Amino acid sequence: MAPGGFIFIKKQSIMKKYLLSVALLIAVCISAKAQFSLGIKGGVNFSKIDADNLNESTRTGYQAGVFARIGNTFYVQPEAYLSSTGGKFTTTDNNFKADVHFTNLSVPVLLGHSFGSKNLNFRLMVGPVYTYALSKNESFSDNTNAAIADFGHYKNSTIGFQAGGGVDIGPITADLRYEGGLTKISDDFGQHQKLWALSVGFKFF
Repeated sequence: MAPGGFIFIKKQSIMKKYLLSVALLIAVCISAKAQFSLGIKGGVNFSKIDADNLNESTRTGYQAGVFARIGNTFYVQPEAYLSSTGGKFTTTDNNFKADVHFTNLSVPVLLGHSFGSKNLNFRLMVGPVYTYALSKNESFSDNTNAAIADFGHYKNSTIGFQAGGGVDIGPITADLRYEGGLTKISDDFGQHQKLWALSVGFKFF
């Protein structure tokens, strides 16, 4: 088997184990008769890719998907959503420019603490997030030969973390989170994805 095929199978295996762990966690919580909520969410994010020796700027994207919340004062919140992320780069002399855009499937699993009343509830949360790039779009300035050589090696999957806070007003929920990369999205220039995300959701029950 070619090395590329082995790496692809290994990444698929990691994703399957991660999703299986999420499913088992939800099943255990439900079997323990913990409070359970299900809802939809959507929002905007402001992402940037940290890179060595380059100037970076922010790219505006979106996220939309579903979430579950298991528990009450202390809770687990798994999610699955589509997101648009990326970043823009320039050299200090503006001789080279790049604009990178990803469409992702993101699966965070957050541990949270909530406090307040039933109709006005505040929350703090933190946890890991697995991100799989469904598509990649890279745009470069005219000197493309060097650019593609250095920026054409983005990974299909990465692991990061999320931390933030939120508020529930009845069935309406709103979150503000920071996301950082625990693994590099590319070894070229040591690139890490990071972002701020603001989302609004609705709990069906």
